[in-house]
Amino acid sequence: MKVTVLVENTALEGRKDLSAEHGLSLHIQHNGRQILFDTGVTEAFSRNAERLGVDIRAVDMAVISHHHFDHGGGLAHFLGTNTKAKVYLKRHEAGNCYFRAFGILEKYIGLDTSLFEKYADRFEFVDEFTEISTEVFVLTEIGKPYPEPKGNRYLFVKQGDRYTLDGFDHELIMVAREKEGLVVFTGCSHSGILNMIDTVTRQFEGLPIKAVFGGFHMIGLPILNLMAGSKSEVEDIGRKLLTYPIEKAYTGHCTGAKAYRILKRVMSEKLEYLPTGSNVEV
Repeated sequence: MKVTVLVENTALEGRKDLSAEHGLSLHIQHNGRQILFDTGVTEAFSRNAERLGVDIRAVDMAVISHHHFDHGGGLAHFLGTNTKAKVYLKRHEAGNCYFRAFGILEKYIGLDTSLFEKYADRFEFVDEFTEISTEVFVLTEIGKPYPEPKGNRYLFVKQGDRYTLDGFDHELIMVAREKEGLVVFTGCSHSGILNMIDTVTRQFEGLPIKAVFGGFHMIGLPILNLMAGSKSEVEDIGRKLLTYPIEKAYTGHCTGAKAYRILKRVMSEKLEYLPTGSNVEV
């Protein structure tokens, strides 16, 4: 398997030709198929893909991890550029996604829902454990034995004039199974990275995890680059991750630079940052 980071908050050093944005998009080559996991905020993922030797038109399928614009904002461009790939995601009927803080900041952060009608034949809504391609699975029921990220306290769903905290029933996990083990894709991990890994190990009991790709949502306010939890809480998450059969974790985006540095000290060589332009062969 080969994973190429099409867009992330930062770019590889020396790659000034690549665009970075507060979003995530990964291109995955697995079992002779090409998978796009998330699309970032804009069409930047597509421009970067061209510069990285990836043909978006040749992608066989796309998966959207959850209904936030920083993971699905590029959907309109993808659907207009690629005319064949199905897009897999969970349903989201709880309401519209909003960011709210300090009683004065409010921003819609959901997907462009008009696309669901315009490209109705392209979307596949997955609401249960499903093998969407050979040895590629979507997990839709995420257990919650561990606390959820504190940064979720700014994230709401709105129905009418009523706001409620987002329970992230629209989030999924993608897992690719290989001979040597599993490769896990988490998107933003709003459900909690520990909860997502625990869910995977229970679903695929006894199988090791070769790699984990995705953000861990340890950032509080992205604009201020604030960490949502305390240093000791982040350290504890790192130590607990080490108790699971994970060979390597690749993270970035909503993990946040401060939390990443703390996790790196705990997890050492088991953790690496994943900027735009990175290539990882698993």
